[in-house]
Amino acid sequence: MRDAHYPRRAPIDAYGNCGFRFADMSHRGSILCLPSGIYGWTATEAEPFGGERLLKILEEGADIRFLLYGTGKDIRRVPPALLDRLRKAGISCDPMSTGAAVRTYNIMLGEGRPVAAALIAVD
Repeated sequence: MRDAHYPRRAPIDAYGNCGFRFADMSHRGSILCLPSGIYGWTATEAEPFGGERLLKILEEGADIRFLLYGTGKDIRRVPPALLDRLRKAGISCDPMSTGAAVRTYNIMLGEGRPVAAALIAVD
């Protein structure tokens, strides 16, 4: 993970142009939206999965029931080993395009549901 961190939950206002807008700020690159806040993340469409970068999700697993995985412009399958690890932590993982993940995250966040999102930046 990179040092970038916004210490609260916030809806995503916009995405595209290789980044995201939230809380009157913009961030270039991918992000993890977790109960403890929003973190910069080094994942890309070419390399959207990796155990090291996702450890923060597992660390906060007690407060997460749903992980929305925005895999970029296209939907990509989450590797079975990662799905199994998340399932064992009690987290349901749903891969979808980044746009769909942003929209779904905002709705679930507004409903107060225990949701997190791993969002890959898109052009």
